[in-house]
Amino acid sequence: MANQWGISREVEELVISRDDSCIYCGSSFSIEHKSRKTIPTWEHIINDLELISSDNIAYCCMSCNSSKGAKNVEFWFEGKYCKSKGINKDTVAEVVKNVILKSHLK
Repeated sequence: MANQWGISREVEELVISRDDSCIYCGSSFSIEHKSRKTIPTWEHIINDLELISSDNIAYCCMSCNSSKGAKNVEFWFEGKYCKSKGINKDTVAEVVKNVILKSHLK
């Protein structure tokens, strides 16, 4: 059964086990949820609701998700939020690097 975003239980479980910190800023998630940085949210790295595989679905913190919104990830890296937090193509999680690499190979 898929969740409200159409993410299958299998993909959901894989992402939860893989992403114990934000794929963008690296903040660790916490049960206490004391800040927006510790709350995990579902992220479509490429903003396409049809792409719901574990290659494109990940966990990121609420702050990064709010900042990125529907922006292209590489465009988002150029913005003030990422620059102020040191987020770029070299600092993100492997799942994001793989998406960027695949998009350049097309």
